[in-house]
Amino acid sequence: MATTYTWTISQMDAHIEYEGENNVIYTVHWRYNATSDEKNPTTGVNYTAESIGAQTFEWKKGEPFVPYENTEAFEDVVIGWLEDTLDVSAMQQSLDKNIDSQIHPVNEELYFTWQNPTPPPVEEEEEE
Repeated sequence: MATTYTWTISQMDAHIEYEGENNVIYTVHWRYNATSDEKNPTTGVNYTAESIGAQTFEWKKGEPFVPYENTEAFEDVVIGWLEDTLDVSAMQQSLDKNIDSQIHPVNEELYFTWQNPTPPPVEEEEEE
């Protein structure tokens, strides 16, 4: 099974002005997605799993500063920050385990039918 991992940066919180710089990012809201090359035989859709989180950062005057730009290049910079601070290998292992449990389930959901009964069939009207 081969898995592809992708980042999605859904939002960044920034100080409008801080220590003489504009748009100083202090929190990055992220999603880390795993997509297996194996498809669910029932739906035909690839198995997927996702981790979500928010990572805080603190910039101090005198440290290197990367100005915010609404570009893919800046997105790569932010992803670099995340990969430098998060345990990406552990996240990948967890996502792989999640996908494996979808492919080879060991648990199931059971319900009491009298608590959630199946609705009676709808009677069709006879045509005259």
